[in-house]
Amino acid sequence: MAEKKERTIKVVAENRKARFNYSIEDTVEAGIVLTGTEVKSVRNGKSTIAESYADTKGGEIWLVNANIPEYLQANRFNHEPKRTRKLLLHKKEINRLGGAIERQGMTLIPLKMYFNEHGKIKLQLGLAKGKKLHDKRETEKKRDWAREKGRLLRTKG
Repeated sequence: MAEKKERTIKVVAENRKARFNYSIEDTVEAGIVLTGTEVKSVRNGKSTIAESYADTKGGEIWLVNANIPEYLQANRFNHEPKRTRKLLLHKKEINRLGGAIERQGMTLIPLKMYFNEHGKIKLQLGLAKGKKLHDKRETEKKRDWAREKGRLLRTKG
């Protein structure tokens, strides 16, 4: 039998502060509607999703405030860097996420943007609830203790 190849995923942009500022309840993979110059710009690796979020409008989910800079060789056919972009999800997922946002006061946060094994740009969304200041401190304490414990075990062993 032929062995399966491991999935090759190239991460383009990652929201590293999301897991610190929010407690992630669920993750969903979504496609994203981009123009040609946006895809070329994303391939250069200059896009950022750190300050962005997803919102529901008219039964669809949109990515707001994601920065994909202009592609330098595109001249007059360029795109607007911070325009809202439509996310591609099944209707059932849209309804589930929209309900969680409206009823439970949760937020859709993009966690990472990547190319999947077929070369398509995907966005990993996290259904998140904001952390309070004391929760953030507790997370930091746990992280520091895990780091210190690793150091102690390395020196003794």
